[in-house]
Amino acid sequence: VYDDKGHVVTNAHVVGQEKSFKVTAATGGQPVTARLVSTYPEQDLAVIRLENVPQGLKAAKFGDSSAVDMGQIVLAMGSPLGLSGSVTQGIVSATGRTVSEGRAGGGTGATIGNMVQTSAAINPGNSGGALVNLAGEVVGIPTLAASDPEMGGGSAPGIGFAIPASMVRTVADQIIKDGKVTDSGRAALNITGRTVLDDDYEPAGVAVVEAPANGAAGRAGLKPGDVITRLGDTDITTITSLSEALASRKPGEKVQVTYVRGTETAKTEVTLGEM
Repeated sequence: VYDDKGHVVTNAHVVGQEKSFKVTAATGGQPVTARLVSTYPEQDLAVIRLENVPQGLKAAKFGDSSAVDMGQIVLAMGSPLGLSGSVTQGIVSATGRTVSEGRAGGGTGATIGNMVQTSAAINPGNSGGALVNLAGEVVGIPTLAASDPEMGGGSAPGIGFAIPASMVRTVADQIIKDGKVTDSGRAALNITGRTVLDDDYEPAGVAVVEAPANGAAGRAGLKPGDVITRLGDTDITTITSLSEALASRKPGEKVQVTYVRGTETAKTEVTLGEM
C-alpha cells in the first residue's frame, strides 16, 4: 500500500494485461475493486488504485535504499504458491545487481539495474510483495528468483532479487502524478537492434536495425547495419548484455561505442539518451 489514497504498487508482470482487480486486505474483509493506473514493464512496476479505500488502511513506510547493505537481515512478505501472508527471512546478499528477467512465466523481459540480492526465499507469489528491514520499512519489492540452467531452468535456492525502494518511489510518484512514467532515468542508445551470431553460431554483437537521426546513436553517426561490439569497457554480445551495460549508466553520460561497419572496426563517442 503506497499511500492513504488507495494506491498500491506491485510488479508489472503481476498485473499482466488486466485493468481491474480484486484486492483483499491483510486484515480480512470483503475484496475491494481496484483499477490499473499505469504499468511500466521496462522496470517491472505497476500502480493500481482501490476504488473504495477501506477504513484504517495504512501506507507502508519506505526505507532508505542507500542504507541497505550486505549482511542486513530482511524479510520477504507475500503469498508464495498461494500461501497468503507468508514471511521468509534472509539477509541482503549484495546490492547494485543488474538482472534481466525472462519472458517465460509471464515476465516482462526487463533489464533492471541496482537490484537488491537477498537470500530470503522468493517463490512464485512473492512478486510485487515487500522486502522489509527489521524496522518494518520497505527496502524493495521482490521481483524474481535466479534460475539455474543446469537445473533445467529451475530457481536457484537462496538467490532472489528485489527492486530497490528508491526506484519504486521514482516510478510510482510519476505514475500517480502524471498517469505514466515521464522521466525514466534510464540510459539508452535509442536504437532498435538484434543479436547477431558469428561463424560458430555464437552471439557476437548487436546489429543496429534502426537508428533515428535524432537519437543518441544516430547523432553519433551509427547507422543500420552497424554491429555494436563494445560499450565503454564492456564487451557486447547480445541485446541482453547491451541492456545490462546501459542499466548502470545515466542519460547524458558520454560513452565510447565500438562497432563494426562492413569489414572495418570503428569507435565513436555517444552521449546517451533516455529510455
